[in-house]
Amino acid sequence: MIPSTRHTRLLQHPLRSLLWSHPQPSPRPDTHITTQKSPFSSSPSSPSSSPLPASPPQTIFSGIQPTGIPHLGNYLGALRTWVNLQNTAPATTKLFFSVVDLHAITLFQRPEDLRRWRRESLASLLACGIREERSVVFWQGKVSAHSELMWILSCTASMGYLSRMTQWKSKLSLSDNTSPLDESSKSKLKLGLFSYPVLQAADILVHRATHVPVGEDQSQHLEFARECVTNFNHTYSCSHLVTPQTILSPTKRIMSLTTPSSKMSKSAPSPLSRILITDTPSTITQKISSALTDSQNNVSWDPISRPGVSNLLTLLSSFDEHGRSAQELGEKLEKEGMGLGAFKKLVAGAVADGLKGVREEFERVLAEEGYVEEVARRGAVKARESAEETMVLVREAVGL
Repeated sequence: MIPSTRHTRLLQHPLRSLLWSHPQPSPRPDTHITTQKSPFSSSPSSPSSSPLPASPPQTIFSGIQPTGIPHLGNYLGALRTWVNLQNTAPATTKLFFSVVDLHAITLFQRPEDLRRWRRESLASLLACGIREERSVVFWQGKVSAHSELMWILSCTASMGYLSRMTQWKSKLSLSDNTSPLDESSKSKLKLGLFSYPVLQAADILVHRATHVPVGEDQSQHLEFARECVTNFNHTYSCSHLVTPQTILSPTKRIMSLTTPSSKMSKSAPSPLSRILITDTPSTITQKISSALTDSQNNVSWDPISRPGVSNLLTLLSSFDEHGRSAQELGEKLEKEGMGLGAFKKLVAGAVADGLKGVREEFERVLAEEGYVEEVARRGAVKARESAEETMVLVREAVGL
């Protein structure tokens, strides 16, 4: 059985408002629940009011690049969000979660590494609680319609818009005002890296996704996907492609343990900068014990003056069984006079406990010969069926 995440908080996202018309399971005693009015549906009607029309079925899509075992930032910002969406969305909602392996090769990867990372990434989704019985889980490269739609969208996409995107510039360590025609970028920039937002748009649009859970740093790419919808539908006088809405994760950005001014990243040179979802309790304790804080031997919430301590409070809050915010925990521990040594032990214990089930399930999934590959195969079959429904309409509109 795939374990559920300990101390999970239900998310504040647009789909939660769809749940009022569907029976919901009773929450566990340690579950903190918040509600939020949907931006696209009305409040539940009272017994005396007229019944509201049922909302059309929703479709959720999101993907993760296979560039190594996910770290804590990936888990809290994306994977746990996906699991909560899966577990709270109405039964009519379709869910697609992909390991986007074609995106990974915009920068060179050794083939043997990519093969291993693809498998580990899909195993990570299963270990975190994504269930193939409820969600479609697949390797992007096994569904050719993603690439086919990318080419068709490329024919109506604006190069000017792509040149203003920030991701290719940050990948090549270029300034934000760099042009793809500048001498500084022409020798480094490859077409795949420059145009991969078109593939990202195709990933979403080929399944006619209505909602996409993303982090703040991916919002620009979703805006570009909407631009692709407008361009295609206008050019071919149709409404075949669906404009996706954003679901932002409520989790604050998780920062590096060694450089708390930077986001936690797999590409950081020091392994001490990040916690992997497969790290053992001793490894987690070692990394958090060595985390950069400051010279004050106390705990307080101050993201500007004390980014290291505040980042650890965010981690503690993310696994808090009472659903308290990082600021609330900071105020509590400050009043108690807790020192940094005891505080780091507290954080390490909470993180290790929170990841225990994920780590154990990851090891079990990988150890089962052929299981990951079979899940990916079954998911690809379903994903191809979904994508083909869209491509039939697109090809007809284009004249293919």
